[in-house]
Amino acid sequence: DIDKILPHRYPFALVDKVVEYEAGKRAVGIKTVTKNEPHFNGHFPDRPIMPGVLQVEALAQLAGIVCLQMEGAEPGSVFFFAGVDGVKWKKPVVPGDTLVMEVEITKWNSRFGIAKSTGRGYVDGEMA
Repeated sequence: DIDKILPHRYPFALVDKVVEYEAGKRAVGIKTVTKNEPHFNGHFPDRPIMPGVLQVEALAQLAGIVCLQMEGAEPGSVFFFAGVDGVKWKKPVVPGDTLVMEVEITKWNSRFGIAKSTGRGYVDGEMA
């Protein structure tokens, strides 16, 4: 259950379910994008688009699901961003889309609780 792992709650819980999971390594998760999400009121009223920063946050939350279950992670820990490199968007994510996210943990320092990961998001099999 995601709510038992991540501290995020509505409206900032951005992973609906995990469909693949390799302990300590990777996960694939789903975010169902609906028109009722509060950010669509202003981004943009006549052409709602999921903000890119929320897509990055959703990927980070999925990585958090992996990291918070790794050896050395404290239950209930909170993760913070330290940086984001090489982010590119290929197409808008809009209400009605299912964002399929893949993350892989590339580095884990249990002593300091620091992780590096890579991630990608897809809609209808195309990179978003």
